[in-house]
Amino acid sequence: MKNPWFKKACWIHYPVSFSGYVITILILAFCVQVFMAVDSRSHSVSDTLYGAFPFIVPALLVWDWIAEKTS
Repeated sequence: MKNPWFKKACWIHYPVSFSGYVITILILAFCVQVFMAVDSRSHSVSDTLYGAFPFIVPALLVWDWIAEKTS
């Protein structure tokens, strides 16, 4: 790949192109939206974590997979 989207530094990927920044912002916006939606309906911290986990972890895994493939 001529123009990498991400740069790998140890275990962390940093966006280095416009496409990398767009993917990162979209994933973070999705995670924040899910967290706020789950938190507004939960009664405790554990309710929030149990409700957000099935959405946030796969989203971050997809982001990591994309970053790994395009770095």
